[in-house]
Amino acid sequence: MLVAGVDVGAATAKTVILGDGRILGHAVNPVGYDIKSAADETSREALRKAGLSPSTKNFDYVVSTGYARESIEFADKTVSEIICHARGVHYLIPSARFIIDMGGQDSKAIEIGEEGNIVDFVMNDKCAAGTGRFLEVMAHILHVASMDAMGPLALGSKEPCPISSTCTVFAETEVVVLRARGKDRKDLIAGVHKAVASRVAVMAANLACRPVAVFTGGVAKNAGVKKYLEEEFKTEFLVPEEPQITGALGAALIAQAQLLRK
Repeated sequence: MLVAGVDVGAATAKTVILGDGRILGHAVNPVGYDIKSAADETSREALRKAGLSPSTKNFDYVVSTGYARESIEFADKTVSEIICHARGVHYLIPSARFIIDMGGQDSKAIEIGEEGNIVDFVMNDKCAAGTGRFLEVMAHILHVASMDAMGPLALGSKEPCPISSTCTVFAETEVVVLRARGKDRKDLIAGVHKAVASRVAVMAANLACRPVAVFTGGVAKNAGVKKYLEEEFKTEFLVPEEPQITGALGAALIAQAQLLRK
């Protein structure tokens, strides 16, 4: 029995392959312009990593999730990314009760129960503030190689600059002005990270952040965001070894369950 979960978001495509309940392979690639090709290539790459023939026809069942889930032609079923993230995190960390997922274009906060069921959730998909895209814009302005590379710099700050704007465009202007005033780059970067964490905390204010809390998505690789999230929520966040694949993993687990029912 070979099943797959394919999660195609705004920035990346992720595929996880399960065989007999075990993770056999996974892959993460940029989406680019052609969504269908990104899903296909990422799935074939995951198959190659699993030591299998790289053809999506080898799958017995496929569940797609994410923004472009309806566009994946080889999928047998589509499922909401909220459900898939909850299922994937529960598989990796059964004690998890709260999730912050931050991707390229959205952020989510999810409460989950003992069986990985969704208790409540909120999602920001209308504004770039509080997302990976916001950090990418700021990395460019502050001449840092990548979003992930900003994390260690943020940790070296002693006095983060306050970034008050809640809009990416206005925050960009604010950072440019502060940079012109000679503010230390580490303090500017820390201020950006602190602002991201603050916006996510405001978004999730009506949810119960209960241990164990888990941080997922591409932004979870950024140590600075993790630090300031922990300050905002006053709790430690665990980060899975590969935080970007939890949605695809959850989709694969659902695919496995669907196939077993037949």
